[in-house]
Amino acid sequence: MPNAQGVYDILIVALFALLGTIAASFINSYALRKAEERSNLKGRSECQSCGKTLTWYELLPIISFLIQLGKCRDCKNKISPRYLISEIIGGTATALVYVRFGLGLMTPVAFGVIIILLAIALIDLSTMEIPNGLVIALIPFAIATIWLQPEVSILSRMIGTLTISLPMFILALIITGAFGGGDIKLIAVCGFLLGWQNVLLAMFLAVLVGGAFSVYLLVAKKAEKGAKIPFAPHLCVGIAVSMLYGEEIVSLYLNLFFW
Repeated sequence: MPNAQGVYDILIVALFALLGTIAASFINSYALRKAEERSNLKGRSECQSCGKTLTWYELLPIISFLIQLGKCRDCKNKISPRYLISEIIGGTATALVYVRFGLGLMTPVAFGVIIILLAIALIDLSTMEIPNGLVIALIPFAIATIWLQPEVSILSRMIGTLTISLPMFILALIITGAFGGGDIKLIAVCGFLLGWQNVLLAMFLAVLVGGAFSVYLLVAKKAEKGAKIPFAPHLCVGIAVSMLYGEEIVSLYLNLFFW
């Protein structure tokens, strides 16, 4: 049987996961309403197929989707799996914040960053736009890490601000539509948050995930060759992984190839 500390950790992880799933559910609904140019935060949630107003027990993150087998209780039309996937990702990411940082001072900062990244990813996925307000909201968290993660020097942070954002900006000038301004601003702020080594890792992971996702879309015939695919969700994945486990991943890489 788990000891008292083990039970405590399980409860805290569950709490963090619950907060993440709730946040993801809310943000996803906001993003979809924004894409449809509806009043973003007003009115009850409703089925996108039949328009039925949903009850509270039809809005339980993850649980409602599974109980209803991914279908509307009234019209029986399928509910987009995006709801389930975004809620699982949100809950997992926020739970990992506690697993990684415990209840230290870095925990609320990392939690805030994860929630903002989740919002950026879901909104960009729906609208192909990154709200400037969300990028600006990351700045206080990035500044806080100067004191919370002093092992990442100011110089590393300043270099990190330009390491990826400057080449992206130059490419955007040369190749029309190569990168959006929101992507560039996002990686610039997160370069300061992570430092130059981890922002390089974040970009590498973003390209890796983005490439795999693009191949999937082409193979599954869900997108045509040359179709514009939002890059911010992949950037957010890379940034989140680098913030949580960048130090370990970079150290592993260096030990493998430069021992």
